Amino acid sequence: MEIRDTVRMANQIGDFFKSYPEQEALDGIAEHINKFWEPRMRRIFFTHMDAGGKDISEIVKKAVPLIKRPKAA
Repeated sequence: MEIRDTVRMANQIGDFFKSYPEQEALDGIAEHINKFWEPRMRRIFFTHMDAGGKDISEIVKKAVPLIKRPKAA
């Protein structure tokens, strides 16, 4: 999986929750990623976020503290 795919998927999740109240949206984004993304996908996501998170939507960036960082490979 490439970073552009991870960015696209994260932003799609953020778009889905955009119309929810903010805290509910943040919780929903994090819950979805925590539940359905395997650790490898979350590693790619966090590597990208640690490098600045280019092209990640603001709502997804706000949800990052709620997303579980996987253990190192």
